[in-house]
Amino acid sequence: MPTVLRERGFRFFFFSNERDEPPHVHVESGDGYAKFWLSPVGLAESRGYDAAEVRDLLTIVREHRDNMEQRWHDYFGT
Repeated sequence: MPTVLRERGFRFFFFSNERDEPPHVHVESGDGYAKFWLSPVGLAESRGYDAAEVRDLLTIVREHRDNMEQRWHDYFGT
């Protein structure tokens, strides 16, 4: 599970067996979990986060999207 970013108590990561899906990132903190597509940036699913937290997470993903997507391609060799 490569971690690509830790910010504001959130851990952004992807699973090493997800090569067949489009680039995306998972987010965890406390009891919350979310998954965001990277291109275009969008929410795939969320549990345990309220609307304000999801908006904050979207902002973070947008700010770091290029790096996250590059890390995805570097890891999977795509």
